[in-house]
Amino acid sequence: MTSHAGDGTYPTFAQLLEREGGLAGTSWGLFPQPDRGTPSFITQDPILQARNCIRTGTVFGLDYPAEAFDPGMSLKRSAPRHTIYSSHPAHRDDYLDGYYLQGSTQIDGLRHRRADDIGFYNGTPDDRITEGTPDLGIQEWADNPIVGRGVLVDLDGYRTGLGEPIDHTAGEPLSLDLIQAAVAAQSLSIRPGDILMLHTGWCEWFLALTLEEKQQTRDNRRATGIAQSQDFVAWAWDHRVALLAADNFALECLPAVPGSPFLNSAPSDHGMMHQQLLAKLGMPLGELWRLGPLSRHMKTTGNWDAFITIKPLNITGGTGSPANATALT
Repeated sequence: MTSHAGDGTYPTFAQLLEREGGLAGTSWGLFPQPDRGTPSFITQDPILQARNCIRTGTVFGLDYPAEAFDPGMSLKRSAPRHTIYSSHPAHRDDYLDGYYLQGSTQIDGLRHRRADDIGFYNGTPDDRITEGTPDLGIQEWADNPIVGRGVLVDLDGYRTGLGEPIDHTAGEPLSLDLIQAAVAAQSLSIRPGDILMLHTGWCEWFLALTLEEKQQTRDNRRATGIAQSQDFVAWAWDHRVALLAADNFALECLPAVPGSPFLNSAPSDHGMMHQQLLAKLGMPLGELWRLGPLSRHMKTTGNWDAFITIKPLNITGGTGSPANATALT
């Protein structure tokens, strides 16, 4: 497959690895809108076809409350402080203090991670990644929201059906083989431009813990997620996934698996593949999504796709945002 930025045809991941120099393994310069990244896979036709996913007229909000994960796994992000005030008896207004934009259900923007070895996506200079500059900012997906077909892979349901529930206490790594097995069990087809949602059950498990158990889980620094592998990155790219989302803390498992292929290229992230997905491929990541109710509904209907809208906050130069994600089934 050859690369033609304007006609929607892109190289395979194996061909990306053959690009010269610092471009090896990246999608830099391939998309017609450079700062948009893999949501560029969603063209007009996939959006129109996504209308067919609306069968029951049921709507699901996929965001948890802003204060849901307090405490959460993050060592720094705390819940925002909400203040309501009035200027006169008939007036009410409010504001937030200490609002971490990635403290609850979120989408990671392309300036959220810098690749240790080659820098920010598309070679954007480090000094452009600051407050008030637009380069790679989250506003790209607010001005032109991410809309299309979402596919839910029910990893939690698949493993529970096998009598082998996912071990969230241990922070189980979830392999590409497991994801592919669940896809096959659900008879799913993943199409170019799909928004891929992985239901692990982690958020509901974590939120049901006691305060002490939540703090202990945070201190242990272990969380269920995708096992780091080059094969998974290749699989996501070659399926032309527009956005990857999951109902867990970091999408991928924490800590990285001992054999992570990114231990040398991503030392600042201790082998996590965020740098590969965000900074090299331009693939936005969704974390802490509220997928339980949607998954249970889809199980009753037997249809595992939905019309999805994602509209981040319109903050110039934001590194991430609440996802503001909605599913219509």
